[in-house]
Amino acid sequence: MTTDRPLLGILLMLGFCLLAPLGDSIAKILGDTIPLGQLLIVRFAAQSVLLLPIVWLSGDTLYMSRRVFTLTIVRTLLHIVGIGGMFTALRYLPLADAIAIAFVMPFIMLLLGKYVLGEVVGPRRLMACVVGFVGTLLVIQPSFAAVGPPALLPLLVAVIFALFMLVTRQVAKETGPIALQAVSGVVATVLFSVLYLAAGGLELPGLSLVTPTSSEIMLLAAIGVLGTLAHLLMTWSLRFAPSATLAPMQYLEIPFATLIGWLVFRDFPNDLAAIGIAITMAAGLYVVYREHAAQRELRAEV
Repeated sequence: MTTDRPLLGILLMLGFCLLAPLGDSIAKILGDTIPLGQLLIVRFAAQSVLLLPIVWLSGDTLYMSRRVFTLTIVRTLLHIVGIGGMFTALRYLPLADAIAIAFVMPFIMLLLGKYVLGEVVGPRRLMACVVGFVGTLLVIQPSFAAVGPPALLPLLVAVIFALFMLVTRQVAKETGPIALQAVSGVVATVLFSVLYLAAGGLELPGLSLVTPTSSEIMLLAAIGVLGTLAHLLMTWSLRFAPSATLAPMQYLEIPFATLIGWLVFRDFPNDLAAIGIAITMAAGLYVVYREHAAQRELRAEV
């Protein structure tokens, strides 16, 4: 049994919050020259190549029941669409804005939990959801004025990843997290390989293949490594610290994204977007606080 080590868990989560937007920034750099399909197949192929040896060395198993494997395929499809949507959004939006809009996901998960799974959600958390949506709209507004409908893509990403997390909940207790990610990487790589073979010479948008330069090859490898490592850090952080401790830390991804966006692209949210980001973060942190308080009250009643 793993002993809680909160400081280590927090440091691992900080690593995730830094590496995730760093990987997104590289995808933004490559978005103008490398087709979306090529970005995605490299991302998931790297995930399988990096994680399969870890599963083997740890003595874990890749075996899944038919139900879990079916849900894993669904989860993988959601993962592909979610990452593809974010990579596409980054072609049009500043890094911080895209990530801040996508952070409406916790509110969507809360609403799905209430109206789909029948979970109890109090009026204060529902009000926090409303406030969070308002903050998100403030971030979207200047982006929508600048680029039009692509500014809504992070909202789609948020919905997709909320569904992704719900499916993950269904399988997390029946398979190891690293094995789950490894199998997902293999499934995604096979799906893309079949898709490319079926497309043949049709030259479908986003599914063409280009020969990357030497610098682009290194950046493509970095996307795969950073994406995989970021998810591993998040998984490992939960082994050493409770989710109630780590959940607020995830919002540090937004200021990290803002800093990376300014350093790499000289992008910085305008005043309205900055206010929206602050409101979204505050509402999200309040939801985390209320979730923690509700769990504490439930334990006190037992």
